[in-house]
Amino acid sequence: MKKKDIVFTFGLTLLMGILWVAGEVVMGLWIAAPAWVHILWFVLIVVVTLTVSVWHSLVEDESGQLDPKREKYERKLNKRRGVTEEDDI
Repeated sequence: MKKKDIVFTFGLTLLMGILWVAGEVVMGLWIAAPAWVHILWFVLIVVVTLTVSVWHSLVEDESGQLDPKREKYERKLNKRRGVTEEDDI
């Protein structure tokens, strides 16, 4: 797991926790909500957090494709094989 993934997960969890607490405060002080609404609110926050986290992990990371050392290696390898950049396209 990369550092940016850990930072994203921590930030997402913190944001959703703050959102959950804000919703509980609003429901506790201003809106008279039955107990099932509090449970539904908690389940909704957990589901949204997990969905965004899984979506973020499935998004293809393009930083590995843009690595200059990798590109240099590929050019050198293609040069040895006799493949030009026009043939590669």
